[in-house]
Amino acid sequence: MSLCPAALPTVMRRLVSALLPATLLALAPLPAAAQGQSPEDDLPVAEIQAFAEVFERIKRGYVEEVEDAELLRNAMRGMLSELDPHSTYLDSEEFESLRESTQGEFGGVGIEVGMEDGQLTVITPIDDTPASRAGLQSRDKILRIDDTPTDRLSLQEAVNLMRGDPGTEIRLTILRQGESAPLEVTLTREVIRTESVKSELLEASYGYLRVSQFQTRTGAQVGSAIRRLERDGPLKGLVLDLRNNPGGVLQAAVDVADAFLDEGLIVYTEGRLPDSAMRFSAGRETAAAEVPLVILINGGSASAAEIVAGALQDQRRGVVMGTESFGKGSVQQIMPLGNGEGLKLTTALYFTPDGRSIQAQGIEPDVEVIRGRLEVAEGSGLNVREADLEGHLRSPDEQRTRSEMSERLREDYQLGEALNLLKALNVLSQRRGG
Repeated sequence: MSLCPAALPTVMRRLVSALLPATLLALAPLPAAAQGQSPEDDLPVAEIQAFAEVFERIKRGYVEEVEDAELLRNAMRGMLSELDPHSTYLDSEEFESLRESTQGEFGGVGIEVGMEDGQLTVITPIDDTPASRAGLQSRDKILRIDDTPTDRLSLQEAVNLMRGDPGTEIRLTILRQGESAPLEVTLTREVIRTESVKSELLEASYGYLRVSQFQTRTGAQVGSAIRRLERDGPLKGLVLDLRNNPGGVLQAAVDVADAFLDEGLIVYTEGRLPDSAMRFSAGRETAAAEVPLVILINGGSASAAEIVAGALQDQRRGVVMGTESFGKGSVQQIMPLGNGEGLKLTTALYFTPDGRSIQAQGIEPDVEVIRGRLEVAEGSGLNVREADLEGHLRSPDEQRTRSEMSERLREDYQLGEALNLLKALNVLSQRRGG
């Protein structure tokens, strides 16, 4: 229903009259023609009267007295929670919590959660936090928070329970896919300062860029990280790791994609509000327009991470590797209510440059590589090198031992395959150039 200013007083009168107890109703609804509205714009008076009756019965008959404000807030939460898993009512504390998460600092265990089939579910643990160190995984179901079952909690209520003062403990009961019995994990809360970008050299001239979530300054941090990686010379290849990245700020996703594209569409959105139809394109100033690129994704890559992967895939800018992403293709708008509270409302769907909607579909990798660990066969002759020997002489410019990096690539099979693919792309490029 759309409201025009001229109709607002009439609509409000009808709403107020409908909310009065049925025995006090004296005003009949005005005809649609008298209001200057079409029949489709009419408020559903019968349903509003039913709402008012439920409200009155709870006030009079519930076993404990309930404040009017609490009932109305619960009604607003219910209206939003039934729309989709990401629309929600935000009280003042929740509004502040959302602000903290987008700016990158809060107290808790470092876990992104959502609702899946009515169950509180891990989207991803944030890097280097109590949750990631404890081994929590994407799609773990959280059954209890301390002694509180989660099946009747809203998403925000669950988040509020998990956040708390640094140094305090929290106990999570989780059910993991493939496991028959729940697992109990005790975590100690910390101040979570989320540095969203990390970078390092995997080998000489081959860079690694990890984006753990999309915050306000993530785009600028990616540009700075690329410049650091190129200090010793041009890169032959770069791995952009978006695994277990739950998303975040839309503009930050655009900025990250823009770091690798010098032209073309990145993403566009469509919705019912006039300002929800937006298009974002790449600019000419680009941090790494020519560097061979592999983008790693998995089931924990969601929302803004899928925007970046989808844009780079559609623009043929890099090879997407890993497993299918989460499939959150909706845009939420934060709407302040003027009293320190607000709404987080899904207002649009986003689409990749080729017009693909990712909602409930996800990004399919170009090369599927499941999570695993590389084991070197005994007797292969690849087990021991000079760099593996204790006390070996280090080269002057060696920042870490080869064995440390080799062990990491063995532990992270997807990353190792990404590096191998970058090397293969360089070999093919050199042969074509010759």
